[in-house]
Amino acid sequence: MKTISITSTIKSKAVELGFSKIGIARAAELNEEGAHLREWLYRRYHASMEWMNRDTEKRIDPRNILPSAKSVIAVAANYYSAANHSADSTTGKISRYAWGDDYHFVLTERLEQLLAFIQSLQPDVHGRYYVDAGPVMDKAWAVRAGIGWMGKHTNVISKEFGSWIFLGEIILDVELEYDAPIEDFCGTCTACLEACPTQAIVEPYLLDANKCISYLTIEHRGELPANRMSKFDRWVYGCDICQDVCPWNRFAKETKDQEFKPREENIAPKLTELQNLSQEEFSSRFRRSPIKRTKHSGLTRNVASILESQKTS
Repeated sequence: MKTISITSTIKSKAVELGFSKIGIARAAELNEEGAHLREWLYRRYHASMEWMNRDTEKRIDPRNILPSAKSVIAVAANYYSAANHSADSTTGKISRYAWGDDYHFVLTERLEQLLAFIQSLQPDVHGRYYVDAGPVMDKAWAVRAGIGWMGKHTNVISKEFGSWIFLGEIILDVELEYDAPIEDFCGTCTACLEACPTQAIVEPYLLDANKCISYLTIEHRGELPANRMSKFDRWVYGCDICQDVCPWNRFAKETKDQEFKPREENIAPKLTELQNLSQEEFSSRFRRSPIKRTKHSGLTRNVASILESQKTS
């Protein structure tokens, strides 16, 4: 098939599989993005996420993953649900992205199908697919492929869906038609920097995970910093503050994906109910949920810390 024809066919199939947006970039070294990554790592802004400090050369250049790589297909899936977090102080807050099923499972299955479809068109094509679980800079490729632009809160923002999107990519060894990056439309807005209660966004486009509520409630192991607990505002898993205040998210659209629709018990869970979950109850309640990432010990730690901070506030 001709390059233009196969590109159009791939994009149509991606939409058919449920992706909200798809863009394609030439597989090349990420020079500017790589320099930003190295600086971020040098400042130790990755906190305890040491896997971010590994395979740096692969992250910067996809040809270090697939030597014959020529194209990177970037995809996005809208996960927004319009339900609001409760103002009830007896409830906890869970990030919207974790209200439904784990996006790793959902997007990985779709990317696997998309790669199989491409190989049915051209059997000699080789590819690798990733969903936030390999040495690939998902956001950088989404920006290069025109999915959206990098927001000052370090989330990719699309005109159609705001920043409520999951990302994934396929690295291929075939030439395709490439999309152009789009303009950065953040302008002079600093709403996300001003709203972050822990000042984790230390400057536009630069986030210090050591201060980030999302990192602390999900990836961090050990005790939570007592001097920041008053800022957590009942976030027991993740945090949406910088996205909630983003003006572009007024264009958010309800997701069509049933997998990402909120599980009712995740919208406003009672803090005491979460605190008393057994390991077995945790595993059952959060089956195929992103919340399993923090583990039973992490979730109950988060809840206990918030309840303790409420007593002293």
